[in-house]
Formats: sequence, C-alpha cells, structure tokens
Amino acid sequence: MNAYIVMQGETYQEEKNAGLLWAPETDKAGMVPHSYQRLMEVKKGDRIFHYVKGAIAAISVAKDTFKKERKPYEEGMLENESAAGYLVPVEYRELENPLLVKDCLVDILPLLPVKYAAFKEDGTGNPGYLFPCNEELAIELLEGISRLNVYVPEAEQLELAMEVVRMTEHNPLITLIAETIMEMKTKIQRGQLQFRKSLLPLWHKECPLCGMDIDAALKAGYAKPWKDSTDAEKINPFNGLLLCSNHEAMFTAGFISFTAGGTLHIAQQIPEERYAEYGLKKGKKISVYPENGEFFRWHKRKIFIDKRKSANAEAVEETREGE
Repeated sequence: MNAYIVMQGETYQEEKNAGLLWAPETDKAGMVPHSYQRLMEVKKGDRIFHYVKGAIAAISVAKDTFKKERKPYEEGMLENESAAGYLVPVEYRELENPLLVKDCLVDILPLLPVKYAAFKEDGTGNPGYLFPCNEELAIELLEGISRLNVYVPEAEQLELAMEVVRMTEHNPLITLIAETIMEMKTKIQRGQLQFRKSLLPLWHKECPLCGMDIDAALKAGYAKPWKDSTDAEKINPFNGLLLCSNHEAMFTAGFISFTAGGTLHIAQQIPEERYAEYGLKKGKKISVYPENGEFFRWHKRKIFIDKRKSANAEAVEETREGE
C-alpha cells in the first residue's frame, strides 16, 4: 500500500461527487507534469489525502488502477478537461473536522521529501495535482486526523462505555485510519529490518569507523532517507552503511558524511580537538562499494550540514579517489 496527497481546490466537490481523481495528460502549455503522470502509479487499495484550501478534507481509497479516459462531463468544466486524461476511481471519506496543515506544520516538515513535496515550508500547497506521501508522513497526518475526528465520550456507567465501543467498531473512518496506520507501520518495520539484515554481511557486522561489533549497538544508517527513497531504495543495501549508534546518529543528522570513494567528511560544528573523543579521524577512508556512490553523493549534497566545499572541489576530490 502506498499513499498520496492530491491537491484539488476548486475541483474537489466535482471529483468527490463523481468518486474519482482525474488529470489531463498534458497541461495548457502542452507539458507533461509529473504530478499528472503520477496517477498511473496508483494501485487498488492505495490511500489518498485530499488537500483543499489549506486542509486535509478527506481520505479516500483507490478502488482500481488508473485508466485513460476523458473526464465525465460536468457543468463549468474547463476547456482542456475535455481532452484525454488519467482517471482513478476512489471511495471518499469526508472528514467532519478537516486537518489544517499549518496546525501540524512543525510535525510534518521533517517528514517532507526533498523532491516532490506536497507542501512548502510555510504549509501552503505546491503547484501540481498528485504528490507522493511517504509512510512516516501518512502516519503523522492520520494521527492528526484522529485527534480531530475520533471521539471517545466519557461514560460513568459500563453499559454506556460498551455502547461507545460498539459505535466505534462500526465507524468506517476509524476502521480506515486504524488499518492504514497499522499497514504503514508494518511496512516501515519490515523494510528497515530487511535493510539492516542486508547490511550486516556487507560491513562484516561492525562499524567501519570505530570497529564496534556488538550487534545490539549497531544500526543501519540511510544515506538517502526513508522519506526521500523509492520503495526499491528503501531496502537497497547500498543506500547506506552499518554504524554504531553514535556514528549512525551523526550520519543521519548530517554531522558526518562520506564521498563516493569512502573518505570521511566531518562538519565544522564538531571541534577538531574532540574528534578522538567521538571516534572520528580526519581524512579517514573506509572501504566502500561502487554501488554506494550515488547514495553517498546524495547524502553529501542534501544531508551533510557543512557546505564549505564547492561542487567543483568535491568533484576534483572524487576524481582523485577514483584514480
């Protein structure tokens, strides 16, 4: 199961009434936006969050995969909407209390991907139609929706409490939220367990920086984080490395990074006189695999917090490493 965020605005009511998502194959300029084509990725059972005027107004479930079809005629339809497009049938669950994105912005900002994020840093929506929604972001949105829409009235008597339980069991929205959160959490846990398991033999079951070989103290460090990775990249063993808990935390936070050739880079925020204390050595080079290259470069550009090196200087350094 995957999740998406659809930016509907003025088209929300029309598409809700028709029970669908729809976008033309091209925009008015004849271009093919990625957010239109993404409808082709939707599978039966996928969840969609509907963003309307600053809030998540509904959740829907895809009833089938996409098909190419003209949009069903509606009064007031725009001229380009008479052209062929991508249509996905969905079942809408409108929320009694929409979730304002700006109210949960602090919680969702760290979960937004670097590329193709549905929201800007100020909480407004990005231009486009359908955006990916990673599992961590989906869970955060669902928990926010739950706080606003799932009621558990206080009951002094057991009989009344049992009635509340029975009402809850038959609430389709509660069932949908609970099932989605469970599936999303399971997908994350299974994916991360598989990722760590595949890293163990590649790194000889020890941290390449300090030699820590106690299994319980070793963690799988993603070079390209979960929120930014495709499903295949989330379990690709070359998308990161095995590190002790301390070094994994530094790597994830961007205080250390590696070039494609395996040279350690340490952010200037860490004083050089404390390198030894932190198990770091200036200029240390670890043995890496060629397949690590694209992921380490991504981490160096997007996660590493020290931007002292210019792109040209880094390119020269990596050229020397490859000689």
